[in-house]
Parts: sequence; C-alpha cells; structure tokens
Amino acid sequence: MKQKIIPYNPNLKALAKQLRQNMTLSEVLLWNELSGKKMHGLDFDRQRPINNFIVDFYCKELNLAIEIDGDSHDCKYEEDLKRQEKLEPLGVKFLRFLDIDIKKDMSNVLREIEHWVLEHKSSE
Repeated sequence: MKQKIIPYNPNLKALAKQLRQNMTLSEVLLWNELSGKKMHGLDFDRQRPINNFIVDFYCKELNLAIEIDGDSHDCKYEEDLKRQEKLEPLGVKFLRFLDIDIKKDMSNVLREIEHWVLEHKSSE
C-alpha cells in the first residue's frame, strides 16, 4: 500500500533539528522505546514537521503522531488540540500521553501504543 505523503513547511526543519537536540526527559525515555524499529518493526521519527506543525513522534506507515502533554507543554493544551484538529483531516491519527505517565508508568504507555499499533497495522 502506497503511503500518503503529507507536505511540511521546510522552514520548520531547523527548529525540528533543534528540538531533537534538546529533548525533554520524557521524550528521551519514549524515544528509547520507539527508536530502532522496536515497536513491531515500525519506523518512528522524532520531532517531525507535518504541514505547519511539529509533532513529538511520527510513524509514517500508520500516519500516527504521538504527543507528550505536560512539562514543556504546560499551558499549551488548547494550542495542541487546535494543532491536532488541523492535522487530523490530513489523515494523521493521534495518541496523547502525559509527561508524568511516560516517567512513572512507561509499561502502560507502551502497552497502549502497542494495542493501537496492532489494531491499526493490519487494517492499513
């Protein structure tokens, strides 16, 4: 199945690179679990520009964005939801996790991601 290409604003590349170099603790912890195709052989990118936004993690194969709320995202919840509403019509699906859950309950976070992946991987 051919993957849909979602355009991005090339002006965001430098910011995305900067964000990758300055990841929060929760982003580093989750990246350690998703990198290297550890989640069912899927390739995840971190700090990925999509359209005019940057998402924390993105799997192109499933059009799945994973966002971490809290910590550096404090007071941005409304902004994050507006961004999500603009990306969903492009086919991007979202999973959101709290920063504290990444730090204190990683096993359940990974279980939820895996459940979503297994449910959607076969239907793609």
